[in-house]
Amino acid sequence: MTTATPHDREIESLEEFDGAVARGSLAGHRVQSVDLTGRTAELLRTDTASAVFLGCPMEPDAAAKVRADGALVFPPVPDLPFDPYGGRLYSPDDLFQGLEDGGYESTPDALAYAWFQGTKADGDIFASMLRAVHDDSISDALDERLAGERVVGVMGGHAMGRGTDAYAGAALLGRELARAGFTVATGGGPGAMEAANLGAYAAPHPDGMLDDALLLLAKAPSFLPSVSDWAPAAFEVRHRWPRGG
Repeated sequence: MTTATPHDREIESLEEFDGAVARGSLAGHRVQSVDLTGRTAELLRTDTASAVFLGCPMEPDAAAKVRADGALVFPPVPDLPFDPYGGRLYSPDDLFQGLEDGGYESTPDALAYAWFQGTKADGDIFASMLRAVHDDSISDALDERLAGERVVGVMGGHAMGRGTDAYAGAALLGRELARAGFTVATGGGPGAMEAANLGAYAAPHPDGMLDDALLLLAKAPSFLPSVSDWAPAAFEVRHRWPRGG
């Protein structure tokens, strides 16, 4: 007999929700950022004792019923530039949505960073809770994604500009690591971290692809003074060479 793990009780999609309902109970489950406004009948007839609903929109009668069952309901937070309860990792398109139309300052990445800068030192307990819940949700999703992987981390090197020998070297390192079967993980920042991710992305492509991508990126060597000028070059790489590693 296998022992149930906390991940077995996590629900992050309508498909997973429907599967749990079909098995007869939602008791003890953790439902993350699933729109349940179309699942009122299921919520009304299914046991939800000790369940936790994190950022799940639902009809008022459904919310009242699950609370009566003893479930905890954390409603969506209005006017927040990120979902603190989301159970999945972000994609580049998620973070840079709106870049072409409104520039970097309008993207979820910039808005979330501005919110963090504005709340990190004000001592507000609610903002602190939202940060903690969000970070734990992302850590949990990352743990699931990396389960069984051989991971090599690359950190630092923010000042390493595109078009430099050092940047190219970091990209070559990332490509070789990925081709050797490792998963390249970075802090997501510019410089060496971007270069290592670029190399891992290039791993499935012919060698010449990375050379061409480095030349393309060198046209926008730094995120200073404008991320709005720097980020589109990376998206051009993804557009010209899709299905990277």
